[in-house]
Amino acid sequence: MPLTYPIAEQTLDNGLRVVVSSDRAVPIVAVNLWYDVGSRHEPPGLTGFAHLFEHLMFQGSRNVASGQHFSLLETAGASLNASTFFDRTNYFESLPSGGLDLALWLEADRMGYLLDAVNQENLDNQRDVVKEEKRQSYDNRPYGDSYERLVKLAFPADHPYAHMTIGSMADLDAASVEDVHAFFRKYYGPNNAVLTIVGDVGEEDAFDAAKRYFGHLPAIPTPPPAADGTIGPLTEVLRDDVVSDVPSDLITMMFRLPVDGTPELDAAGLALDILAAGQSGRLNRRLVRDEQIAQSVSGGALPLIGGVSFGTLTGIASDGLDLQKVEDALVEEVEKLAVDGITDDELATVQAQAERDWLEQLATCAGRADEISHHALLFGDPNRINTRIDQVRAITTEQVQAAAAKWIRAEGRVQVTYRRTETAGEQA
Repeated sequence: MPLTYPIAEQTLDNGLRVVVSSDRAVPIVAVNLWYDVGSRHEPPGLTGFAHLFEHLMFQGSRNVASGQHFSLLETAGASLNASTFFDRTNYFESLPSGGLDLALWLEADRMGYLLDAVNQENLDNQRDVVKEEKRQSYDNRPYGDSYERLVKLAFPADHPYAHMTIGSMADLDAASVEDVHAFFRKYYGPNNAVLTIVGDVGEEDAFDAAKRYFGHLPAIPTPPPAADGTIGPLTEVLRDDVVSDVPSDLITMMFRLPVDGTPELDAAGLALDILAAGQSGRLNRRLVRDEQIAQSVSGGALPLIGGVSFGTLTGIASDGLDLQKVEDALVEEVEKLAVDGITDDELATVQAQAERDWLEQLATCAGRADEISHHALLFGDPNRINTRIDQVRAITTEQVQAAAAKWIRAEGRVQVTYRRTETAGEQA
């Protein structure tokens, strides 16, 4: 049974897609803007630019002083942020419904006139902020560089998913103001974005407000498409073994998976959930509860639209136990899933969990706005939020086993291990 959240759409003359979902239950409105640019759109030499703009977009625009974007919205009672991913960048705020005009004006001003404020001083400042973020989140955090290491193993060097959103610090160091301006002009325009408004506002009022603040902005030339990332399953095992000052020994395996928006990806995601999701997952039952060789296990699929997705399985070894035992058990369970398949009860359990997670995401105006933008931008169908559960529920045990046998294979994986210096010496 599909959900029935109201969805109304209009496209402005400049190409901006506007989606409205009116909900009068609480006096809150969520504004959510997705740009069709992420790290997969970055050509060699310009990695990290989409993420850099996540920072620059809060440093002022033609009519907004540096720092005012946050201060004006927070004074109006808003919570706000932004994020960068492989496939997109998004900017979002939730606030009392009386602040809708303020939120739209601020978003429109930086969409249309950000470059008035992007000068050498701003660029240098935010470049330093990004470098510090990389030091804190990647370089100096235990296991922080694991995904950097994994995607380099999982994809060819020129693949659009072969680098993380943080990008290369060398690329950022080499970036000129002109480079940054050119990147913005290429991707940040109304015809390369989706604006979603959810909450305590009528549909016509929301569309009128969107036209009032965004309608005069000129369209940009059609951006170039990202490189085609279509690629099949991994066919070998590649390893990166790290000895480091980490709290516990850890292993993460990564598998290529089917592209998002397909039943095959849904099936592969459910397969990983059966292995690693929650207390009832096979890996938790065996490695943590029964054999007690792991402190914890986790995993799941990361859906992507650029020709391929990926998924991971992670195990943290129990203190004093050889990480190799965790790796061997992970491999055994992966092989068993592909050969023996799954039960109807296992599938029903993870489908029910997926449904709970989805309903929880849609329960708030902010969560619903984000998913509407997601499905409008990446799939051209905001109403997908109402049919997504049915798509997951339609997956069969046979589809799960077939996806696992093709994509989640012990002989087709990359992995990174982290061992403490003392345990690495003991196991040498």
